[in-house]
Amino acid sequence: MRRWSSGAAPGIACIVVAMLLLSLQDGLIKWLGATYALHQIVLTRSVIATTLILLVLVATARLALLRTRRWSLHVARGLLLVASNSTFFLGLIAMPIAEAVAMFFVAPLFITLLSALVLGERVGPRRLLAVLAGFAGVVVVVRPGSGLFGFTALLPVAAAATYAIMQILTRRLGATDSAVGMAFSVQMVFIAASVGMGLVAGDGRFAGSDDPSLTFLLRPWRLPSAGDVPLLGLVGLLTAMASVLMSQAYRSTAPATIAPFEYIALPFAAAWGFLFWGEVPDAIAILGMGLIIGSGVFIVVRTERLRTGVATPTGIATADPPSAPSD
Repeated sequence: MRRWSSGAAPGIACIVVAMLLLSLQDGLIKWLGATYALHQIVLTRSVIATTLILLVLVATARLALLRTRRWSLHVARGLLLVASNSTFFLGLIAMPIAEAVAMFFVAPLFITLLSALVLGERVGPRRLLAVLAGFAGVVVVVRPGSGLFGFTALLPVAAAATYAIMQILTRRLGATDSAVGMAFSVQMVFIAASVGMGLVAGDGRFAGSDDPSLTFLLRPWRLPSAGDVPLLGLVGLLTAMASVLMSQAYRSTAPATIAPFEYIALPFAAAWGFLFWGEVPDAIAILGMGLIIGSGVFIVVRTERLRTGVATPTGIATADPPSAPSD
Protein backbone atom coordinates (compact mmCIF):
# COMPACT_ATOMS: atom_id res chain seq x y z
CA MET A 1 0.00 0.00 0.00
CA ARG A 2 1.29 3.46 -0.84
CA ARG A 3 2.40 5.57 2.11
CA TRP A 4 0.45 8.60 3.24
CA SER A 5 2.19 11.69 1.87
CA SER A 6 3.73 14.09 4.36
CA GLY A 7 1.52 16.81 2.87
CA ALA A 8 -1.52 15.00 4.28
CA ALA A 9 -0.33 15.33 7.88
CA PRO A 10 -2.12 18.65 8.59
CA GLY A 11 -5.42 17.26 7.26
CA ILE A 12 -5.03 14.11 9.33
CA ALA A 13 -4.28 16.14 12.47
CA CYS A 14 -7.34 18.31 11.82
CA ILE A 15 -9.65 15.32 11.48
CA VAL A 16 -8.34 13.54 14.60
CA VAL A 17 -8.81 16.61 16.80
CA ALA A 18 -12.21 17.26 15.21
CA MET A 19 -13.32 13.71 16.06
CA LEU A 20 -12.29 14.17 19.69
CA LEU A 21 -14.25 17.41 19.93
CA LEU A 22 -17.29 16.04 18.14
CA SER A 23 -17.41 12.90 20.27
CA LEU A 24 -17.42 15.05 23.39
CA GLN A 25 -20.11 17.23 21.84
CA ASP A 26 -22.20 14.11 21.17
CA GLY A 27 -21.92 13.08 24.80
CA LEU A 28 -22.94 16.53 26.02
CA ILE A 29 -25.94 16.68 23.67
CA LYS A 30 -27.08 13.23 24.79
CA TRP A 31 -26.78 14.44 28.40
CA LEU A 32 -28.65 17.71 27.75
CA GLY A 33 -31.23 15.87 25.62
CA ALA A 34 -32.82 14.49 28.78
CA THR A 35 -34.00 18.03 29.59
CA TYR A 36 -34.01 20.22 26.48
CA ALA A 37 -35.46 19.95 22.97
CA LEU A 38 -33.12 19.10 20.09
CA HIS A 39 -33.79 22.31 18.18
CA GLN A 40 -33.26 24.43 21.30
CA ILE A 41 -29.86 22.82 21.89
CA VAL A 42 -28.91 23.17 18.22
CA LEU A 43 -29.99 26.82 18.09
CA THR A 44 -28.00 27.67 21.21
CA ARG A 45 -25.01 25.73 19.88
CA SER A 46 -25.09 27.42 16.48
CA VAL A 47 -25.56 30.96 17.82
CA ILE A 48 -22.52 30.50 20.08
CA ALA A 49 -20.48 28.90 17.28
CA THR A 50 -21.39 31.65 14.80
CA THR A 51 -20.55 34.37 17.30
CA LEU A 52 -17.16 32.82 18.00
CA ILE A 53 -16.35 32.50 14.31
CA LEU A 54 -17.29 36.13 13.66
CA LEU A 55 -15.25 37.37 16.63
CA VAL A 56 -12.18 35.53 15.38
CA LEU A 57 -12.62 36.88 11.84
CA VAL A 58 -13.10 40.45 13.05
CA ALA A 59 -10.11 40.22 15.41
CA THR A 60 -7.90 38.94 12.61
CA ALA A 61 -9.38 41.24 9.90
CA ARG A 62 -10.34 38.23 7.78
CA LEU A 63 -14.05 38.79 7.16
CA ALA A 64 -13.29 38.49 3.45
CA LEU A 65 -13.09 34.73 3.97
CA LEU A 66 -16.89 34.67 4.14
CA ARG A 67 -17.26 35.87 0.56
CA THR A 68 -18.65 33.39 -1.92
CA ARG A 69 -20.53 33.26 -5.20
CA ARG A 70 -21.79 29.74 -4.54
CA TRP A 71 -24.49 30.34 -1.93
CA SER A 72 -26.74 27.67 -3.43
CA LEU A 73 -24.11 25.00 -2.73
CA HIS A 74 -23.55 26.39 0.76
CA VAL A 75 -27.27 26.20 1.52
CA ALA A 76 -27.57 22.70 0.06
CA ARG A 77 -24.55 21.56 2.09
CA GLY A 78 -26.00 23.13 5.23
CA LEU A 79 -29.39 21.47 4.77
CA LEU A 80 -27.72 18.10 4.28
CA LEU A 81 -25.76 18.58 7.49
CA VAL A 82 -28.92 19.66 9.34
CA ALA A 83 -30.58 16.43 8.20
CA SER A 84 -27.52 14.39 9.12
CA ASN A 85 -27.12 15.95 12.57
CA SER A 86 -30.82 15.77 13.38
CA THR A 87 -31.24 12.12 12.48
CA PHE A 88 -28.04 11.18 14.28
CA PHE A 89 -28.95 12.98 17.51
CA LEU A 90 -32.50 11.60 17.46
CA GLY A 91 -31.01 8.12 17.24
CA LEU A 92 -28.33 8.92 19.81
CA ILE A 93 -30.86 9.86 22.47
CA ALA A 94 -32.44 6.40 22.25
CA MET A 95 -29.30 4.27 21.81
CA PRO A 96 -25.98 3.63 23.54
CA ILE A 97 -23.55 6.24 22.20
CA ALA A 98 -20.95 3.74 20.92
CA GLU A 99 -23.53 1.81 18.86
CA ALA A 100 -24.96 5.01 17.39
CA VAL A 101 -21.51 6.29 16.39
CA ALA A 102 -20.55 2.92 14.90
CA MET A 103 -23.70 2.81 12.77
CA PHE A 104 -23.01 6.32 11.56
CA PHE A 105 -19.72 5.03 10.17
CA VAL A 106 -21.48 3.32 7.29
CA ALA A 107 -20.93 6.68 5.55
CA PRO A 108 -17.95 5.35 3.51
CA LEU A 109 -20.21 2.58 2.25
CA PHE A 110 -22.67 5.16 0.95
CA ILE A 111 -19.81 7.15 -0.59
CA THR A 112 -18.73 4.00 -2.45
CA LEU A 113 -22.25 3.38 -3.73
CA LEU A 114 -22.64 7.02 -4.76
CA SER A 115 -19.31 6.88 -6.59
CA ALA A 116 -20.63 4.00 -8.66
CA LEU A 117 -24.20 5.20 -9.19
CA VAL A 118 -23.68 8.95 -9.54
CA LEU A 119 -20.08 9.47 -10.61
CA GLY A 120 -19.87 6.38 -12.79
CA GLU A 121 -16.75 5.05 -11.08
CA ARG A 122 -16.01 1.34 -11.36
CA VAL A 123 -16.37 -0.48 -8.05
CA GLY A 124 -15.11 -4.05 -8.10
CA PRO A 125 -16.19 -7.13 -6.15
CA ARG A 126 -13.90 -6.59 -3.16
CA ARG A 127 -15.39 -3.26 -2.23
CA LEU A 128 -18.90 -4.46 -3.02
CA LEU A 129 -18.37 -7.33 -0.57
CA ALA A 130 -17.08 -4.83 1.96
CA VAL A 131 -20.27 -2.78 1.51
CA LEU A 132 -22.37 -5.88 2.13
CA ALA A 133 -20.31 -6.74 5.21
CA GLY A 134 -20.78 -3.25 6.58
CA PHE A 135 -24.53 -3.31 6.20
CA ALA A 136 -24.55 -6.80 7.70
CA GLY A 137 -22.84 -5.20 10.69
CA VAL A 138 -25.75 -2.77 10.98
CA VAL A 139 -28.17 -5.70 11.09
CA VAL A 140 -26.06 -7.35 13.81
CA VAL A 141 -26.02 -4.17 15.91
CA VAL A 142 -29.78 -3.49 15.70
CA ARG A 143 -30.67 -7.22 16.03
CA PRO A 144 -34.09 -7.53 14.37
CA GLY A 145 -36.51 -8.95 16.89
CA SER A 146 -34.68 -7.44 19.85
CA GLY A 147 -35.67 -4.42 21.91
CA LEU A 148 -33.05 -2.28 20.17
CA PHE A 149 -34.49 -2.76 16.69
CA GLY A 150 -36.86 -0.08 15.47
CA PHE A 151 -37.12 3.03 13.35
CA THR A 152 -34.96 5.08 15.71
CA ALA A 153 -32.16 2.50 15.54
CA LEU A 154 -31.81 3.19 11.81
CA LEU A 155 -31.62 6.97 12.22
CA PRO A 156 -27.78 6.96 12.44
CA VAL A 157 -27.74 5.12 9.10
CA ALA A 158 -29.88 7.86 7.55
CA ALA A 159 -27.48 10.37 9.07
CA ALA A 160 -24.58 8.59 7.38
CA ALA A 161 -26.26 8.74 3.97
CA THR A 162 -26.85 12.49 4.10
CA TYR A 163 -23.37 13.03 5.55
CA ALA A 164 -21.81 11.20 2.59
CA ILE A 165 -23.56 13.48 0.11
CA MET A 166 -22.56 16.52 2.16
CA GLN A 167 -18.88 15.57 2.01
CA ILE A 168 -19.01 15.44 -1.78
CA LEU A 169 -20.29 19.02 -1.77
CA THR A 170 -17.58 19.95 0.75
CA ARG A 171 -14.92 18.78 -1.66
CA ARG A 172 -16.47 20.82 -4.49
CA LEU A 173 -16.77 23.96 -2.39
CA GLY A 174 -13.26 23.53 -0.99
CA ALA A 175 -11.78 24.28 -4.38
CA THR A 176 -12.97 27.90 -4.17
CA ASP A 177 -14.20 28.68 -0.64
CA SER A 178 -12.47 28.82 2.75
CA ALA A 179 -12.98 26.36 5.60
CA VAL A 180 -14.15 29.20 7.84
CA GLY A 181 -16.68 30.31 5.23
CA MET A 182 -18.10 26.81 4.95
CA ALA A 183 -18.31 26.45 8.73
CA PHE A 184 -20.06 29.83 9.03
CA SER A 185 -22.63 29.09 6.33
CA VAL A 186 -23.47 25.73 7.93
CA GLN A 187 -24.14 27.38 11.28
CA MET A 188 -26.39 29.98 9.63
CA VAL A 189 -28.45 27.20 8.06
CA PHE A 190 -28.64 25.47 11.45
CA ILE A 191 -29.91 28.69 13.03
CA ALA A 192 -32.61 29.15 10.38
CA ALA A 193 -33.75 25.52 10.65
CA SER A 194 -33.80 25.59 14.45
CA VAL A 195 -35.76 28.84 14.61
CA GLY A 196 -38.26 27.41 12.16
CA MET A 197 -38.65 24.23 14.19
CA GLY A 198 -38.95 26.27 17.37
CA LEU A 199 -41.79 28.34 15.90
CA VAL A 200 -43.62 25.18 14.87
CA ALA A 201 -43.09 22.96 17.93
CA GLY A 202 -41.24 25.00 20.56
CA ASP A 203 -44.36 25.55 22.67
CA GLY A 204 -44.76 21.79 23.13
CA ARG A 205 -48.04 21.53 21.24
CA PHE A 206 -46.92 18.24 19.67
CA ALA A 207 -45.26 16.81 22.81
CA GLY A 208 -46.50 13.73 24.64
CA SER A 209 -44.99 10.83 22.68
CA ASP A 210 -43.59 7.82 24.53
CA ASP A 211 -40.82 7.46 21.93
CA PRO A 212 -37.56 8.95 23.29
CA SER A 213 -36.53 10.33 19.88
CA LEU A 214 -39.87 12.06 19.29
CA THR A 215 -39.83 13.35 22.86
CA PHE A 216 -36.39 14.88 22.21
CA LEU A 217 -37.65 16.46 18.99
CA LEU A 218 -41.01 17.77 20.23
CA ARG A 219 -40.25 18.70 23.83
CA PRO A 220 -41.14 22.35 24.65
CA TRP A 221 -38.36 24.87 25.05
CA ARG A 222 -37.38 25.86 28.58
CA LEU A 223 -35.11 28.38 30.24
CA PRO A 224 -31.71 26.74 30.87
CA SER A 225 -30.68 26.22 34.48
CA ALA A 226 -27.59 27.96 35.82
CA GLY A 227 -25.73 24.65 35.86
CA ASP A 228 -26.57 23.86 32.23
CA VAL A 229 -25.57 27.23 30.75
CA PRO A 230 -21.82 26.38 30.79
CA LEU A 231 -22.54 23.01 29.17
CA LEU A 232 -24.55 24.64 26.37
CA GLY A 233 -21.72 27.13 25.91
CA LEU A 234 -19.18 24.32 25.71
CA VAL A 235 -21.27 22.57 23.05
CA GLY A 236 -21.15 25.74 20.97
CA LEU A 237 -17.40 26.11 21.44
CA LEU A 238 -16.74 22.49 20.48
CA THR A 239 -18.97 22.86 17.41
CA ALA A 240 -17.19 25.99 16.18
CA MET A 241 -13.75 24.41 16.54
CA ALA A 242 -14.73 21.05 15.03
CA SER A 243 -16.57 22.62 12.07
CA VAL A 244 -13.53 24.60 11.01
CA LEU A 245 -11.18 21.65 11.53
CA MET A 246 -13.34 19.25 9.51
CA SER A 247 -13.88 21.70 6.67
CA GLN A 248 -10.15 22.39 6.55
CA ALA A 249 -9.36 18.68 6.54
CA TYR A 250 -11.72 17.85 3.67
CA ARG A 251 -10.89 20.88 1.56
CA SER A 252 -7.12 20.34 1.78
CA THR A 253 -6.77 16.54 1.72
CA ALA A 254 -8.33 13.76 -0.34
CA PRO A 255 -11.25 12.11 1.51
CA ALA A 256 -9.76 8.65 0.89
CA THR A 257 -6.66 9.70 2.81
CA ILE A 258 -8.23 11.18 5.93
CA ALA A 259 -11.48 9.19 6.18
CA PRO A 260 -9.88 6.23 8.03
CA PHE A 261 -8.89 8.57 10.82
CA GLU A 262 -12.52 9.48 11.51
CA TYR A 263 -12.90 6.04 13.11
CA ILE A 264 -10.97 7.22 16.14
CA ALA A 265 -14.31 8.73 17.20
CA LEU A 266 -15.54 5.26 18.16
CA PRO A 267 -13.18 4.65 21.12
CA PHE A 268 -13.81 8.24 22.21
CA ALA A 269 -17.56 7.62 22.14
CA ALA A 270 -17.21 4.34 24.00
CA ALA A 271 -15.22 6.14 26.70
CA TRP A 272 -17.89 8.84 27.16
CA GLY A 273 -20.63 6.18 27.18
CA PHE A 274 -18.89 4.29 29.95
CA LEU A 275 -17.99 7.36 32.01
CA PHE A 276 -21.36 9.13 31.77
CA TRP A 277 -23.90 6.30 31.52
CA GLY A 278 -22.05 3.10 32.41
CA GLU A 279 -22.62 1.75 28.88
CA VAL A 280 -20.56 -1.29 27.93
CA PRO A 281 -21.24 -2.86 24.48
CA ASP A 282 -21.89 -6.60 24.63
CA ALA A 283 -20.18 -9.19 22.43
CA ILE A 284 -22.84 -9.07 19.69
CA ALA A 285 -22.70 -5.28 19.49
CA ILE A 286 -18.90 -5.39 19.33
CA LEU A 287 -19.11 -7.93 16.48
CA GLY A 288 -21.48 -5.70 14.51
CA MET A 289 -19.36 -2.61 15.15
CA GLY A 290 -16.30 -4.54 14.05
CA LEU A 291 -17.97 -5.43 10.74
CA ILE A 292 -18.96 -1.80 10.15
CA ILE A 293 -15.58 -0.34 11.04
CA GLY A 294 -13.60 -3.07 9.28
CA SER A 295 -15.54 -2.71 6.04
CA GLY A 296 -15.26 1.07 6.12
CA VAL A 297 -11.51 1.00 6.72
CA PHE A 298 -11.05 -1.58 3.95
CA ILE A 299 -12.99 0.56 1.48
CA VAL A 300 -11.09 3.78 2.11
CA VAL A 301 -7.69 2.01 2.15
CA ARG A 302 -8.51 0.07 -1.01
CA THR A 303 -9.66 3.24 -2.72
CA GLU A 304 -6.43 4.97 -1.72
CA ARG A 305 -4.40 2.15 -3.24
CA LEU A 306 -6.25 2.42 -6.56
CA ARG A 307 -6.30 6.19 -6.62
CA THR A 308 -4.54 7.86 -9.56
CA GLY A 309 -4.72 11.41 -8.26
CA VAL A 310 -6.79 12.52 -11.26
CA ALA A 311 -9.75 14.54 -10.02
CA THR A 312 -13.29 13.77 -11.08
CA PRO A 313 -15.71 16.59 -11.92
CA THR A 314 -16.74 16.64 -8.25
CA GLY A 315 -13.18 17.10 -7.04
CA ILE A 316 -12.83 13.60 -5.58
CA ALA A 317 -9.92 11.53 -6.75
CA THR A 318 -10.80 8.74 -9.15
CA ALA A 319 -11.00 5.46 -7.30
CA ASP A 320 -10.34 3.13 -10.20
CA PRO A 321 -8.02 3.99 -13.08
CA PRO A 322 -9.05 2.42 -16.38
CA SER A 323 -6.15 0.00 -16.25
CA ALA A 324 -6.60 -0.99 -12.62
CA PRO A 325 -7.37 -4.62 -11.86
CA SER A 326 -10.81 -5.50 -10.62
CA ASP A 327 -11.03 -4.78 -6.90
